[in-house]
Amino acid sequence: MTTPPSGDNPEEGPPDYLRPPGEPESGYKPPASRISVGMVFAGCGAWAIINVTVALAAIAASLGASSGSDNVALGAAALGLVVIAFGVGGGLLAARNRHAKGLGLGLMIGWALTSLFTVGFCTGINPGMYTL
Repeated sequence: MTTPPSGDNPEEGPPDYLRPPGEPESGYKPPASRISVGMVFAGCGAWAIINVTVALAAIAASLGASSGSDNVALGAAALGLVVIAFGVGGGLLAARNRHAKGLGLGLMIGWALTSLFTVGFCTGINPGMYTL
């Protein structure tokens, strides 16, 4: 019978009753990360590219339009950005792949940071954009 670990030494690993059966004492490895941190940063970068692309498309669509349809183009772009950030990002976050999870989380974080730093103008959630 072995003595239980004291908890002071992290190299001892978990007690025997927490170790999977058949795994030796020295073979304990902590579980791998569930989200790729590098892909979170890549998702934020991808969000910046997506945001600029959708914004330029909305501006191009609203150049020759009257003021009423100008608001429709901006509103559609804002709705599209929310769907991309949270629809696609949430779908990727629900995936089993840790890289996909990181990318989805990065898209959502990118949307939130863009909204905060631009006071909602670059994501279309600022109500001042829709006044006549």
